[in-house]
Amino acid sequence: MEKQKFNVSGMSCSACSARVEKVVGALDGVKSVSVSLLTNSMLVEYDAPLTAKDICKAVAEAGYKAALASDKSEKKDKMNPILVMVIRLAISIALLLPLMYVSMGVVMWDWPLSFKDDPMAIAVYELVLSLVIMVVNGKFFVSGTKSLIHRAPNMDTLVSMGSAISFVYSVALMIQAGVHPEHLHHLAHNLYFESAAMILALITLGKTLEAYSKGKTTSAIRGLMNLAPKTVRVLKDGTETEIPVSDLNVDDLFTVRPGENFAADGVIVSGETTVNESSVTGESMPVDKSEGSSVISGTTNLNGFVTVRAQKVGENTTLSGIVKLVEDASASKAPIAKTADKVSGIFVPTVILVALLVFIVWISITKDVEQSLKHAISVLVISCPCALGLATPVAIMVGNGKGAKAGVLFKTATALEEAGKTDIIVLDKTGTITKGTPVVTDAKSLGTVGQNDLILLAARLESGSEHPIASAIVNRAKEISNGEIPAADNFQNLSGHGIKGTLDGLDALIGNASLMRENSLLTDEAQDVANAFSKQGKTPLYFALDGKIAGVIAVADEIKPDSAQAISTLKKQGLRVVMLTGDNSLSAKAIADECNVDAAISDVLPQDKDRVVSSLKKYGKVVMVGDGINDAPALSRADVGIAIGAGTDIAIDSADVVLMKSSLSDVAKAVTLSRRTLLNIKENLFWAFIYNVICIPIAAGVLSFDPINVTLNPMIAAGAMSLSSVCVVLNALRLNLVNLNKHTKRKKPPVNFDVNEVIQAVKSNESAHKDSEQTQTITAENPQNINVSGAENQAANEARDDVANDDIASENQTISAQNNQKEGNTMQKTISIEGMMCMHCVKHVKDALSKVSGVTEVEVSLDDKNAVVTLATNVDDSVLKSAVENAGYDVKGIK
Repeated sequence: MEKQKFNVSGMSCSACSARVEKVVGALDGVKSVSVSLLTNSMLVEYDAPLTAKDICKAVAEAGYKAALASDKSEKKDKMNPILVMVIRLAISIALLLPLMYVSMGVVMWDWPLSFKDDPMAIAVYELVLSLVIMVVNGKFFVSGTKSLIHRAPNMDTLVSMGSAISFVYSVALMIQAGVHPEHLHHLAHNLYFESAAMILALITLGKTLEAYSKGKTTSAIRGLMNLAPKTVRVLKDGTETEIPVSDLNVDDLFTVRPGENFAADGVIVSGETTVNESSVTGESMPVDKSEGSSVISGTTNLNGFVTVRAQKVGENTTLSGIVKLVEDASASKAPIAKTADKVSGIFVPTVILVALLVFIVWISITKDVEQSLKHAISVLVISCPCALGLATPVAIMVGNGKGAKAGVLFKTATALEEAGKTDIIVLDKTGTITKGTPVVTDAKSLGTVGQNDLILLAARLESGSEHPIASAIVNRAKEISNGEIPAADNFQNLSGHGIKGTLDGLDALIGNASLMRENSLLTDEAQDVANAFSKQGKTPLYFALDGKIAGVIAVADEIKPDSAQAISTLKKQGLRVVMLTGDNSLSAKAIADECNVDAAISDVLPQDKDRVVSSLKKYGKVVMVGDGINDAPALSRADVGIAIGAGTDIAIDSADVVLMKSSLSDVAKAVTLSRRTLLNIKENLFWAFIYNVICIPIAAGVLSFDPINVTLNPMIAAGAMSLSSVCVVLNALRLNLVNLNKHTKRKKPPVNFDVNEVIQAVKSNESAHKDSEQTQTITAENPQNINVSGAENQAANEARDDVANDDIASENQTISAQNNQKEGNTMQKTISIEGMMCMHCVKHVKDALSKVSGVTEVEVSLDDKNAVVTLATNVDDSVLKSAVENAGYDVKGIK
């Protein structure tokens, strides 16, 4: 499957974008298509044998032009489109002023004119000026006619029809007066040449203002793009050479002076400095950098001269990635836009029919062609599909730009809309609430081995692991010994429990209470020590040597300074906050109490996170925040996944939102921005709908009777139509004024969820996969809220300690459940799948199969390219295959 971005030209309103979307979406092989009127771009996901050339051809046949955004041959130096509109507007106004002088001043108010007594001369004068204005604004007629030929009329069709009808009617009157001289006396008063010209001039004015305002909405993206310098000084053989940034290669050395921006991502090889990273991460405090430090493209070198080795250049830099994320998100469509898109698709044809009906009704009632035409033309030109089409994308664009400036990156418009609707925030503990860099705090010897020797021996066993807890022990051992730590023999990683190996011929174990209990080593003394550490919020690890527990080592991960305040803010926003951790219940409770989360689930294995999120989703919208590889399934499962920027690439790839600052407080900002953007979209849609609902009937003349007697002539109608789009864009620009640090509580009360149901859901899912005993401890501050803690990574798993529930403070409710149920009468099927490219694909397949009746559990593997489904009843292969194929993927086999 390929995903390509195209630039589309020729679109003027939402009817155009709907037409392009419909045409491309009908092509065989197209999986998804999203057209943005705001950015004049299109995102298409498609399969071979369909090609980009085929897509461009289909767009061309629809009357528009498309080209790959990456096709540099298409990027010709064209005049600024806003400048073109300004020139057209200036010429139109310059010609419109003398036209209005004659049509209004001379004819109605008897202003001076040498040929004012010659009606035919006045008519010819008005005809020539209006014709020139129509030629200058010929774009409306070309676009409107093309769209009509392709049976997809758009805004330009309405404008060109209104202007053309006014012009043709006036010409017809001139011909009539020429044939019947008795009509000359009233000729000048009955002409509509000024309406034909004024409509075009006012629409051009509105389009110019709209384009200028729309340009403001993309200022955030342009600002990001301008952060990258155009040239860079490359250091070769001790000589500096200035070259274009596009010529910079990986491993090139380049120099950066104070006040300059870094041209690429890289590492400092010489020099020291302070770097302002606020433009990329949103962090206002400058960061000290020295030899070996990483630097980010687009950030500013403040005070030192440094030499940097380029690691990521061109489109692979962090800055380019951010720009692409913001552009893609702005080009995508939010679910709320679907209603407007449906209306836009039938809007223009409906308006044309309404205008025709208005003419028929008025001509039937009054027998007055002039009045009937006036109302019909007013209906045509006052109707505004543009406001409907712009209501959502302009708000999405401004919202994304606002988020990018604050270090909050939304990958899609859907994420920007859904984040504000969340009910439950699920936080992974390690790396999210805490710093993610645990350190050894205590070591208690329970035998003949001394405290330092206990750490040194444990480090030998842990040296084969890359887990953060293992690193903490190894680093502490290096501080004690001032040297390298020799590795243990026969290293064996016992996933979810600990590590096994041999030290100088003696069997050694390090891990949690379950591991000690399985090997009949756990003693009351060791468990008392571990419990004491746990109550302090520390993670205990038992170390056994030669069949006896030699001691207990405590490791702690420091809570981030802003975590408690960030969680408090989320709760003030009316959200439930749940913490997941692999620590035992006592350690989890200590962290939960300090951060004041609503709930903390402890002793949850990595695979359980996905199940916890899945079970919580039945109570409301769920946002999952994490940073580790094992958070990826849960991030994909959640309604919105938020990745901490300092996390793994897999977690970031699986998430819908990325926090560049790695600060938990930015989660609240994401929620606030989403809510304000969604409110802005609703305001825009309300205005767009209410404008048309009110103005079209008035233009049709429903209020033109006594005693109200309100009418709209075509010129006023054109002005109203122009201003409607401008109002929508200006309203969206108000998002730039939003204070993301000012949070408000939603009107909807916080959700409540049942502790026992969540436990049973997680437990039943686990029992379908294994028969081994696992303990889920759920601590709730009150029966309505749930405290969830689960192993966010294997480090925490090694530290799992099965402690008695009696140790939990009396004010908390503790529920433990042994997952010792054997698999019921279930069966499994393995589906081989082609087309999955990322964790989002995994999520799509999982969601599709989960909806199949009879499917109780789905496990999708991106690496193995398959899905394993657990069935409560026999489900036909064709049903499973259809579910996957409807999700956009190919099934190669089922067994």
